Amino acid sequence: MRKKLFIPILLFGALATGLRAQSSLFFIELQAVGAYSTASRSFEFFSLMPDDVMQKPTVGFDFVQRISGRSRDFGVLAVQARLAYDQKGDHHLQPQLYNAFFRYKAGFADIWAGHSRPALGLSYALDSHALLLPAPAMLGYGFDRDWGLGLHRDLAWGDVAASLTAGSGMPLYFKGNFLAAARVSKGVLARDNYSLGLSLAHGNILETMGYTLVEPEPFSWSAASIDASYLWRNVENRAEILLGRRDGAGMFLLFWRSGLSLLEEGRLKLEVQPVLMNSAGAWDYSLGSGLTYLLNADLAGRFMVLYDHGRRDARFVVQLYYYKGL
Repeated sequence: MRKKLFIPILLFGALATGLRAQSSLFFIELQAVGAYSTASRSFEFFSLMPDDVMQKPTVGFDFVQRISGRSRDFGVLAVQARLAYDQKGDHHLQPQLYNAFFRYKAGFADIWAGHSRPALGLSYALDSHALLLPAPAMLGYGFDRDWGLGLHRDLAWGDVAASLTAGSGMPLYFKGNFLAAARVSKGVLARDNYSLGLSLAHGNILETMGYTLVEPEPFSWSAASIDASYLWRNVENRAEILLGRRDGAGMFLLFWRSGLSLLEEGRLKLEVQPVLMNSAGAWDYSLGSGLTYLLNADLAGRFMVLYDHGRRDARFVVQLYYYKGL
């Protein structure tokens, strides 16, 4: 199954045949991660859970190429892949295909195909693949990346997005599973310092953790969420409220992340993140805090303390993340 993940890359290459590359970006990505768990009383080489793809010690690359014809840009090809150290797996080296999509500029909207973000909630608007604090998708409320199709259009007052994906996350399965999602937002964060989003999603999804299939058959999943991001001077706040049903039972998420940027150009950032959750009638919560320091333009150091009430586990996580363009 994992070999099938690379088939879309060949398809993207075929789409680019006959077109001319105007510009490209290539980055190398190195990541060192370790955590001490009070539940296991041991030091572990992953940030949260052993089956999750984020975060683990990795070496990889990020490639972005603009594709153009004679008269205009057609779109962008993006591939981000890594080789991770999997401490708990049968094979300690795990290949990961993270971004793998072609974004076509159709004029009325940008249309993407491949492995990218479903149009659902704060995880769609927040790229947190290098961060330690878990976003809603990493907590089990949606998918950080999924295989399928989507569109996105920027408007003067915000943007709209929709996607139809496999509902399986990192791996690709065909078991009658799907996830349809749509999101509309008001406000452009970089211009207006705020953004408000409304999302709806429905499908029959698969329970996966990283590349591991947890449940063999898909189950019904529906959600409606409101997300908000607000910037004020050196303070940023992001929040999401999600209501829905999972396999016939109710689910709820209240997510909040607040950050304070200090020093020149915000090189030091302090964050807190309380999360309240309910799934199948069981309430749970987590409390997290994080620190990020940019040592230079290419190297960041991060530290996180996260208490997971459900697992009765406090984790102390450190990370060095190196990302440099060549």
